[in-house]
Amino acid sequence: MIATDTGNLAMTSFTPDPSNPRQLRDAFGRFATGVTIVTVATDDGPMAITANSFSSLSLDPPLVMWAPDKSSRRFAHFAQAEHFAIHILAHDQDDICWKVARDGACLLDAELTQNVEGVPILPNCLARFECSQYASYDGGDHEIIVGKVLRAATRKSGDALGFFKGNMKIFTDK
Repeated sequence: MIATDTGNLAMTSFTPDPSNPRQLRDAFGRFATGVTIVTVATDDGPMAITANSFSSLSLDPPLVMWAPDKSSRRFAHFAQAEHFAIHILAHDQDDICWKVARDGACLLDAELTQNVEGVPILPNCLARFECSQYASYDGGDHEIIVGKVLRAATRKSGDALGFFKGNMKIFTDK
C-alpha cells in the first residue's frame, strides 16, 4: 500500500490481488449506486436477487445490463432465464431488499402480479424494466447479462434507495 496526498485528501493505493479482496470491495463500495431487485419465474415459483450492478446500456435497441455473482446459489435461475424484470427500489423498500438478499425464494407467499411472460412483478418500485435476455458475457466471478427492454414503467416521483460504503442510503429527488 502506498499513501499519497492529492490536495488535502489522503489516498491509499494498492494493487488488487487475492490477499486483499476486502480492500477492492471497499473501493468499489465508494461508488454510490441505486438498488434493484431482479425477478424471474421458476418451476418452484418466483425467484429474486438484489443487485446494484445494474446500468442502462443502449436506447436503440433498448438495452440494460446487470451482473449476478456466479457463486450465488441463485445464479443458474438468472443466467438461464429467457425473461426477467429489474425493479429500481424506492427508499421505503429497504425491507424487501434485505429479505431478498437473505432469501431469494422469500416472495413465494407474496401476492405478486405477473407480466405476460410470467415474470413476477414487484409493486411500488420507482421504475421497472421487463426484459428478454439479449446476450451474456463472462465477467470474471460474475456474468454480465444484457436484457432487451420489452416494457418499462416509472413512478412520477419518489426517493430512491441507494447503496454506499456497505450501507443503505436515500437518494432524494428534491
